Amino acid sequence: MSRVAKSPISIPQGLEVQVMGHNVEVKGKQGTAAYACPALVDVKLTDNLLNFAPRNNSKTASALAGTTRALVNNMVQGVMQGFEKKLSLVGVGYRAQVEDKLLNLTLGYSHPVKFKIPDDITIETPNQTNIIVKGINKQRVGQIAANIRAYRKPEPYKGKGVRYADEVVLIKEAKKK
Repeated sequence: MSRVAKSPISIPQGLEVQVMGHNVEVKGKQGTAAYACPALVDVKLTDNLLNFAPRNNSKTASALAGTTRALVNNMVQGVMQGFEKKLSLVGVGYRAQVEDKLLNLTLGYSHPVKFKIPDDITIETPNQTNIIVKGINKQRVGQIAANIRAYRKPEPYKGKGVRYADEVVLIKEAKKK
């Protein structure tokens, strides 16, 4: 059995979890999240503990049990605290601004880049060069941050572009004469 699946998830106070067949639904102060578990995984809720076990002894069932446990744990964390990714803009004239449901980015192109913000994600710009992507779904938050970063990835010579706040960009040495 997977080592990840062996450890149960403890349900914090103020969180409502329902297990209906293969579906797990979690309600918390941030919102509601649901996940349809694979048929090879058995999910049980007992005494504020969620336990995951493979239905048979196959390698696939064991791997899916660990994956399912990790995904449901992310749902529990998401509805309790939420997830966030921080991006920073590095470059002269690079700016970000949120208007209604649009993120306006000035990234050195001849035109401004307009990014439509999805309904389940909130984006904040504390200043012109920082972007904070927030949401309850860890995968969605990471994907939206990656989509914004893809508009102008950090280049290796000057380091200009959109980068994660904790990202280290290795600067290459310029060509010598």
